[in-house]
Amino acid sequence: MENRFTSKLRDFGQYGIFLAFVIICLVLAFSTPKFFTLSNLMNIGTQVSINALLAFGVTFVIITGGIDLSLGSMVAVTGVVAATFAHPDTYPVIIPVFIGLAAGVAFGAFNGLVITKSKVPPFIVTLGTMTIGRGIALILSKGRPVSNLSDTFNFIGGGNVLGIPFPIIILIISFLFCSLLLKKTILGRFMYAVGGNEQAARASGIRVNRVKMWVYTICGLLSAMGGILLTSRITTGQPNAGAGFELDAIAAAIIGGTSTSGGTGTMTGTLIGALLIGVISNSLDLLNVTSYYQQVVMGAIIIGAVVLDSMGKGKN
Repeated sequence: MENRFTSKLRDFGQYGIFLAFVIICLVLAFSTPKFFTLSNLMNIGTQVSINALLAFGVTFVIITGGIDLSLGSMVAVTGVVAATFAHPDTYPVIIPVFIGLAAGVAFGAFNGLVITKSKVPPFIVTLGTMTIGRGIALILSKGRPVSNLSDTFNFIGGGNVLGIPFPIIILIISFLFCSLLLKKTILGRFMYAVGGNEQAARASGIRVNRVKMWVYTICGLLSAMGGILLTSRITTGQPNAGAGFELDAIAAAIIGGTSTSGGTGTMTGTLIGALLIGVISNSLDLLNVTSYYQQVVMGAIIIGAVVLDSMGKGKN
């Protein structure tokens, strides 16, 4: 029977990240007047959008007890593929977007297929596909950036609608979709069940492999959205884009309360985790603090989040 200390730790794991986010924002508001300006807040939202999309995808994966290290490579592959079909006076903007998303879905489905059929741990499989994806991006682009993109394609990552950056609009829509999928659908309940106890889920009739195929495919789709946003924002398809993005995405999910042992996590927590990372990065820039310290802070926060998760579950 869990004691009061363990119960309080669990409550902190659920609400502490939100309180920490609010406190940090308040401190920054007093530390630098530029933080709470509309332009800076819009800038933070735009910067966070790509990491948040990747984090939403990997949250599904981690909830089922898996991991995906190939997110950054998927960003590169889908960005290069989309850019290849996004030159002016060639195809309507829907074509490069659709092909880029299809590439991400195929990449994610491949991860899921290998993991479910080979029984090789997801860490190993996605570590391999991370390298494969990076190689594919370099092959498709011949090692050079794919440039000269159409204005309509560049609008996706750099345009505004009623004064709101388009990436923020995509982020909000994606967040609502992922939240509804996780909380209000049978597939979402199956994800929690598989991550909580895979053997029990299988015994209860849940098709575990099918659930895993879905989560890795959805992760690929969201990674492709991030890749298209990044490519549009920087106006080139970079084969080396997305390096290290998987670490930031996984960090956002873990900081937001997604349990590394599976079965626990919310999209709201992941969004706050991504925003926290973005706010810390932005504040260090505003305070003229060297970027090296950002890595130290992020590492400390990740370790702290995992420790609190373990203690909240009563683990030794």
